[in-house]
Amino acid sequence: MRKYRKREHIENYLRTTYIGNPMFEDIFLYHNSLPEIDFNEIDTSVMFLDKKVDFPLLINAITGGNEFSQDINNSLARIAKNFNIPMAVGSQTIALEDEDTAESFQCARKTIGDGILLANINGHSTVEDAKRVVEMIDANGVQIHLNPAQELSMEEGDRSFKNILSNIENIVNEVDVPVIVKEVGFGISKDVAKKLYSVGVKYIDISGFGGTNFLEIENLRTPENDLSELYSWGIPTAMSLIEISALEYDDLVLIGSGGIKNALDLVKSIVLGASIAAISGELLSYLIHGGYEYAYKYVEDIIYKTKMIMLLTGAKNIEELKNVNYRVTGKLRELVDYDK
Repeated sequence: MRKYRKREHIENYLRTTYIGNPMFEDIFLYHNSLPEIDFNEIDTSVMFLDKKVDFPLLINAITGGNEFSQDINNSLARIAKNFNIPMAVGSQTIALEDEDTAESFQCARKTIGDGILLANINGHSTVEDAKRVVEMIDANGVQIHLNPAQELSMEEGDRSFKNILSNIENIVNEVDVPVIVKEVGFGISKDVAKKLYSVGVKYIDISGFGGTNFLEIENLRTPENDLSELYSWGIPTAMSLIEISALEYDDLVLIGSGGIKNALDLVKSIVLGASIAAISGELLSYLIHGGYEYAYKYVEDIIYKTKMIMLLTGAKNIEELKNVNYRVTGKLRELVDYDK
């Protein structure tokens, strides 16, 4: 069933029509007419999981579990390798149940070489499960995805979400690689970030509202259960970044994801506090509709345009970009809670 569902998720993502709003348009960046920067000297490299990557972009968890998924993971890993950026595979729960599907995840490691590759499991997984998925792909870190809204929208989904925080704490304490806790598209609140940090989580991927919408994706599997009134549920990405960044935990690394489609979105996510941004659905669309070269060009364009914006804000490296001044406008200004 999981094999079929994974392919169905990809097909349904491409059929979705609801467009969420990550609210990046409410972030105003100042233009710098006197940047005193040579475009060719702009440095987009960052450190992530103690390794240097050439650009602050993570190809986020998408898929795995069948031949179709394997082709996708191979292509994504090629892109990650060519640009020296990190990549995450999709949930490996299926490979824990069916060893024959492991190759659809392991192919990413074979392709990316010694690049950064992240494993992926759900919040109910055991410490042993976490160790197995890390070993399966020789992962540099492991993502634990939180997806209560998605589970509730599936007829066969989980209905109990007790003890997940203590489970995450056990994995953090027992697994030898960094643990990244991520949502799947509904955002992580300031209060949840505090709870995660209290049990030792130092990497949070907010995966805010505005990108892939799993309520609609799952609803397309069971259209007789109309969930459309909930399609707007979630914390917009920009809002989540601002509020969690205000906590000022010096050793907390934020990954900005959820509706990031272009260079300006990526830049704004970093200005708002992310150490690195992440894209999944948008890149998948380019890959499925246009093939590898189309997806490659999409990432290449993001990198070039990011350097353009960096110059136009007076930032010659990512550390300076994090300190670029900005203003919050519109509805986002009304929503944001600056209290710590």
